[in-house]
Amino acid sequence: MSQPHLMNFDLYLRRLGFHSTPAATLETLRELQLRHVCEFAFESLSTLLRLPVPIDLPSVERKILHEGRGGYCYELNQSFMALLQHLGYEVRGITGRVVMGGPEDAHTARSHRLTLVQLGGQRYTVDVGFGGMVPTAPLLLDTEEEQVTPHEPYRITRRGDSYTLRAKVAEEWRAMYVFDLQVQGDVDYDMGNWYVSTHPDSPFLGQLKVARIGLGLRHTLNNGSYALHRMGQLSERREIADADELMHLLKNTFALRLPPHPELRQVLEQLLQS
Repeated sequence: MSQPHLMNFDLYLRRLGFHSTPAATLETLRELQLRHVCEFAFESLSTLLRLPVPIDLPSVERKILHEGRGGYCYELNQSFMALLQHLGYEVRGITGRVVMGGPEDAHTARSHRLTLVQLGGQRYTVDVGFGGMVPTAPLLLDTEEEQVTPHEPYRITRRGDSYTLRAKVAEEWRAMYVFDLQVQGDVDYDMGNWYVSTHPDSPFLGQLKVARIGLGLRHTLNNGSYALHRMGQLSERREIADADELMHLLKNTFALRLPPHPELRQVLEQLLQS
């Protein structure tokens, strides 16, 4: 695999709090993943506005490093994988099916991208693009034991060639997504991204989904429903009343620079009324 050369990796690392190039160790990987999910929001403003979502590296760099935006898995996990490759990690992209909130044997669209990392003779999954339940640490692939992260515990179970990521929420193991290790090409990501950003059945089309992680907490927004989840405490929830309040929340709580779209306020108002 050729080295990606299209991103400003020095700027990327500075955004993550690194002012020199770190060594490609497991400790660095843990730190990078946690800092990434705290720095870059998961957000679907583009699909809310029914705008194209280009996933080539120059477009993703422009969006997240220069325009003050976040993105979803095809953007965030792609850019993060390019950064890891630049630092010398052995990586490749893999994909899966989101089953969170539904039956885990459902054959949903293969619409989630994550990263497989081989390091020190071990295999890890790394994911910085799974919204409000994104893992905040690398997860060992070849064990079914519970794995501690800075947030919830996770575990990966295996059946044949298929793996299921589970998170422990309210003392219950809940399936997040099912994935395998099938080699993916750029066309596979293009197909998945096309589905997520344009298909009428996509949960993102015309919808607003935003998440940002903090130390010991998670902020989530599903259209007009905002929640603050603190580890080990009851979640705080409220409904957003109007577009001004929603825009303030996006800018201040989720640290997003709103896109200069002439219909943004109108679209947000319609979203809150639906």
